[in-house]
This record gives sequence, C-alpha cells and structure tokens, in this order.
Amino acid sequence: MTTTRRPRGATVRRAVITCVVLVAGLGLAGCGSGPAASTTAGGASSASASSQVTGDITVLAAASLTESFTTIAKQFEAAHPGTTVTLSFGASSALATQVTSGAPADVFASASAKNMDAVVSAGAATDPKTFAQNVMEIAVPPSNPGGVTGVESLAGSGVKTALCQEQVPCGATAAKVFANAGVTVKPVTLEPDVKSVLSKVTLGEVDAGVVYVTDVRAAGDKVKGIAIPADVNASTSYPIAALDDAPNAATAKAFVDYVLSAEGAKVLTAAGFEQP
Repeated sequence: MTTTRRPRGATVRRAVITCVVLVAGLGLAGCGSGPAASTTAGGASSASASSQVTGDITVLAAASLTESFTTIAKQFEAAHPGTTVTLSFGASSALATQVTSGAPADVFASASAKNMDAVVSAGAATDPKTFAQNVMEIAVPPSNPGGVTGVESLAGSGVKTALCQEQVPCGATAAKVFANAGVTVKPVTLEPDVKSVLSKVTLGEVDAGVVYVTDVRAAGDKVKGIAIPADVNASTSYPIAALDDAPNAATAKAFVDYVLSAEGAKVLTAAGFEQP
C-alpha cells in the first residue's frame, strides 16, 4: 500500500500560501494538506465507492477454477475487509442453468463462452470479460498402467479413459482434440465435471483422463501429465461477469475487477492458465 506523506517545514508554508492565493483569487471552498478524493462522473467520491465494497457475495465458478479462485477469494477478502466470498464450483453448463433458473448469485465465471452466452441471452448478465484460456492434457496415474503415450493411445480398446460429459466444456474441448487427431475414443465413464475426471485418475479407477493442464498441475505428484501437441490440442476461454440481479452489486463488480487485475492474472498464470 502506498503511503502519502504530509509536507513539512518550508513545504508546508508554501502549500498554505498557495491555498490562500487560490481561495482568494478563485473563490475555492478550501484546501487540505492531504490528497483530494477523486470523483466519478456521477459525482460520487472514490472513497465512497470503496466503502460500498463490503458484505457477502456468492461466486459460481467452473470446477477447473477451484484452486486459483480459492486463492483469489482470500486475497480479495484481505484487500477488502468486511467482505466474504462464498465459492460454488461445478460444470459451467450446470452453473449456467442455475443462473438462468434464478438461483441467487453475484458472479458467474465460466469455462466456456457458450455457457456465458446462454446467461447473457437470458438477460442475467451483461458485458462479460474473458480473463483466461486453458488447453487440454492427458492425466494418467503415476505408474501409467495403460502405457499411454499420447492421444492415439486413448483409442486403444485396452485403455480405460474417463472424459467429461459432452455438454461440459472439458468434454466439448476434448472432443475437438480427438477430431483434430482423427481418433475415436470410447470412454468407460463420462463425468459431470473436470475434477470428477481427475478423481477417477488419482484413485486409479481409469488408465487416463482428459483434463486441463491446470488440473494436472494442481494434482501434483498424484498424476502424471502427457502433453498434447499444439497442432492437435484445443483451447477454451474463461469469461466472467457480475450478474444483473446480484444481491451485492458493488462487491460483485469489485470481485470481477480483481480477477481481471494484475493480481488476479498473477494467480491464474501461476496455476497454468494462459492470458487471453
């Protein structure tokens, strides 16, 4: 935090003289020794706007944002004492349905522009902003029992693969990868979100799962990542918006701004997300 230092000695005397001249010559109301509060177009001071950033907000976010948004929420609360961020993670498609069905929430962060578009079309959000991108990676148990070496391995009948359901962003993006690679993959299970796919891999219930690179990084030594070549891989974008009927509109907007800020970008980049 930047600290503004008050002038001392001769500097104070010059400031007082300048103040008197300005008051006498221009009819100004007065001068202060500290910095003046800035005003918005509507006339509200920045200090007043800051004081409105308080209270509770509920953020609905894609499951792949679990680790990074947990960190961002803690940092936001520390930067804005008096705020509490409640995070609800899940498949973007399911969260979008919750929003359009009227579930109370303040912010929606999607792992797909398609799901955000559905929320905007329903009149529940306006002017979403893209804050990150993600690409796919194959996750296998550390011992790699299926001998997976790449996307082509997943087409083998002896390899048990877990995927996200087709309507979920991680499932739709994985389908693009298979189309790019010209392979057909028959999964043994279709999971509701990317963390469920990852769980199948960490528990050793499948030989492989197609998840985001950020999920492989978050899992640490619980899984081994098999990179997908760039000419075959596919990406998805992450838009965020404060909901139009947010119960706490001021704090919702402040949270969105924080995610879009340099501080938010630093957390997301460290987690493996790419900047848009």
